[in-house]
Amino acid sequence: MTRDEQLRLADGCRIALTAVRPCGPGPWPTVLIRTPYGRTNLLGEARGWAASGFACVVADVRGRFGSTGEFRPYVHEADDGAAVLEHVLHRPFCDGRVLLAGASYGAFCAVATALRRPRAASGVLVAVPALGPGETAREPGGAARLECRVGWWHEHGGRRVPGSPVRPGLGGLRRLPVRGLLRDVPGWNALWDAPRRDPDLWAGLAGLRLPLLAVGGTADPFAGDLLDLALGWGGPARLLIGPWGHSLDAPRPGAALAGRRIGAVYARWAAAMWSGEVTPRTRRLVAAHESGGWGELATAPRPVPLDVLRARFTADPDDPFPSRPLGSDLGAPPPHCAVLRTPPLPAMTLRGPLTVALSARTEAGDADWVVRVSTRIGNGRRELTRAVLRRGASPGDAAFALTTPPVGAVLAAGTQLLVEVAGHHWPAHARNPHTGEDAADATVLTADRRAVHSGVLHLPCADPAIPALPAASIPEEIAS
Repeated sequence: MTRDEQLRLADGCRIALTAVRPCGPGPWPTVLIRTPYGRTNLLGEARGWAASGFACVVADVRGRFGSTGEFRPYVHEADDGAAVLEHVLHRPFCDGRVLLAGASYGAFCAVATALRRPRAASGVLVAVPALGPGETAREPGGAARLECRVGWWHEHGGRRVPGSPVRPGLGGLRRLPVRGLLRDVPGWNALWDAPRRDPDLWAGLAGLRLPLLAVGGTADPFAGDLLDLALGWGGPARLLIGPWGHSLDAPRPGAALAGRRIGAVYARWAAAMWSGEVTPRTRRLVAAHESGGWGELATAPRPVPLDVLRARFTADPDDPFPSRPLGSDLGAPPPHCAVLRTPPLPAMTLRGPLTVALSARTEAGDADWVVRVSTRIGNGRRELTRAVLRRGASPGDAAFALTTPPVGAVLAAGTQLLVEVAGHHWPAHARNPHTGEDAADATVLTADRRAVHSGVLHLPCADPAIPALPAASIPEEIAS
């Protein structure tokens, strides 16, 4: 049974909700999802929850689709979420147990609500979380993202319904300063002043005692934050990272909670949570490689010295090192990067983040450092993972490390990994100007000559003594 409702908040804003209930007598445990992407787009998922024996309420966030008010990304979600949660708890179909769920921006809605009302909810389920303005605008290492942020804000910023997803071409992305690209879009300028991490949100995680299921993909840009969220969570936490992108196994982008297989994992975990099978001590981190094998994240990285094949390069923002879509053939390394390589490796399975430790020199001091790790596939070369770090430091020699998001891969015996080291990663990331000015504000760009002296690649090798889990067993694995 489906029913539309409106909730009037204290300030007069009206929140549009749709409740989907199972057949038969209630009440039922209830899933609450809040989204800026249109609640009608998630009714398929809501019906999936109902088919599994749960009521589900999907709400448009303030200022989007059927809800009134002004959409100011990330500003109202904690207060509005608390009000909607209170409303759902008092609906006759709800048995007093509510699971806060959401994907991408909706994951932030769920976490913000849990922090505001930690004793009112029963658990939290997040997928591919975009956990705040600074978390989406900057890499964990501080470098500024560009292409994906221009695209999202062009489509959603200041709008009740999404605008055209058309993004500026490469010429448009070259315009400076970055703040001026979407000058008239509300919130765009403030985005670049946001801290890399919301201190209240991240400090509050350790105090939460609710069970958490966190799901993401090795090809998702926010996988690093997902891992940190699970590690910092104070209550029972389950992490599932598979060979997916931002849509997971959903049939279309923007519906990351609607994939059929992962949806079965969600329902099984929720049933286990409400039956008491998830205990306060439960903490499990699981990762997959693309051939379907699952297992625990590695905890003891293996250091591998790197051979320097090309040491010197110029990081020129007028001719930046190019970013490439994941899965594309990288071809030969471009000239504007250093090139390092592992020796032939023994057979191993990687599950977790890689760390690249470098000894290098820069003339600029303040600089971005990019590492792209790739492996040969057939006659081509494919990116395995990457990391981008902004270092504000004095010119000269320095030792530092870059940590990638979690990866999952099986390497055959004799595999050699190639590591490209560059100063830009454009258009995925804004160009560091090498002047000490932030990439979002720069109008003058200068080149920087660099050299890489040595490097060590720390590989998250799975313990061969712990057997892999077959992919078909993952729903049972997550629930047990």
